[in-house]
Amino acid sequence: MSAFIISIWNVLLALAPWLLLGAFVAGVLHVLLPADFLRKQLSGQAGVLKAVGLGVPLPLCSCGVIPVGLQLKKSGASNGAIVAFLISTPQTGADSILVSASMLGWPFAIFKVLSAAVTGIVGGWLTDVVGNGTTANLPLAEEPTDKKSRGFADLIEHSLELLRSIWGWLVLGIVVSAAIEAFVPRQALEGLAMFGGLVAMLVTLAIAMPLYVCATASVPIAAALVASGLPTGAALVFLMAGPATNVATLGALYRTLGSRALSIYLATIVVGSVACGWAFGFVIDASQMPTGMGHEMQNWWTVASALVLVALLARFAWQDVLRFKNRRMTTTTNSSMPTIKIGVQGMTCGNCTAKLERELTADDQIDSAIVTLDPGLAVVQGQANEARIRKLVEKAGFRPD
Repeated sequence: MSAFIISIWNVLLALAPWLLLGAFVAGVLHVLLPADFLRKQLSGQAGVLKAVGLGVPLPLCSCGVIPVGLQLKKSGASNGAIVAFLISTPQTGADSILVSASMLGWPFAIFKVLSAAVTGIVGGWLTDVVGNGTTANLPLAEEPTDKKSRGFADLIEHSLELLRSIWGWLVLGIVVSAAIEAFVPRQALEGLAMFGGLVAMLVTLAIAMPLYVCATASVPIAAALVASGLPTGAALVFLMAGPATNVATLGALYRTLGSRALSIYLATIVVGSVACGWAFGFVIDASQMPTGMGHEMQNWWTVASALVLVALLARFAWQDVLRFKNRRMTTTTNSSMPTIKIGVQGMTCGNCTAKLERELTADDQIDSAIVTLDPGLAVVQGQANEARIRKLVEKAGFRPD
């Protein structure tokens, strides 16, 4: 058990500094880019290239990329641009790139970025050429009304919201990678290579596709698997196919763009990830890659980063516990308590609903609140009047109907 705890600490030392830096970079991008920048850029010509160029650095996992893709469809983006965005974005992100470089080396991280870009471009191009079948008829989105400038406080808030949105997957990734490092013998997976790299990649692909794995949180798992003998090409397949495929993404893509675009999306990821994994061995010398997370990484700034990350994860977990208690209270409260329902626009994922719930329940005149994404709705119980609730919705960064 002590070996397992030591492994968890080693993973935190390797992960925390670059994860926190990546979250900060994501906050900088949020502050610098206008609110409607992405929507405008992905409409019109060269949409596929723009979608990949903008999607690769954005720190969006599948939970966030789905609603953004739907919003882009409403804004008039081409099907090819949307598919390119949905393929390339969840595979990477500023935080994922830095964590990959720390644990698997910069050559691997750069190759991973290029692989995401290439598969995104190919998938988007094929969709525009042959994939424009029956699609959903979505109403065009309204112009955003929030034109206020963003400052350092917004940067920090967005960085924390990013970490909060993936904290559960981070904990899972840390625990699983530590378990592999502690309990799986070194080189235990070398047997897969005996059957050829293609077999190892196909096995990894079959495991990764049905899973929901966050691009950042899956990196420690991949690093631990490589240290246990998994071919690096197969690890690349895991990091490409895992974040880009899950039931929620596939269902949303089918409903929005149709079966033809979905087929192209899946084929691009399957063929593209295996092809990139195969090509990796010819481009990168795997023997020069890092093969573990050792004690030599322990210094004052990695220790400080690890402690900060642990504190943040504990805070996020406690906030979710309070949110769960709030939801139970709302569903069991006496129906005679004053209840106000307000429509909310501008929410794109479950993290948005959680943020608004925290903002509402922090008010001393509100006893409980439940916020839903589809439809965008806030159900509030307490003594607060409608005007006060609307101001709280706006303070959280959303638009009340």
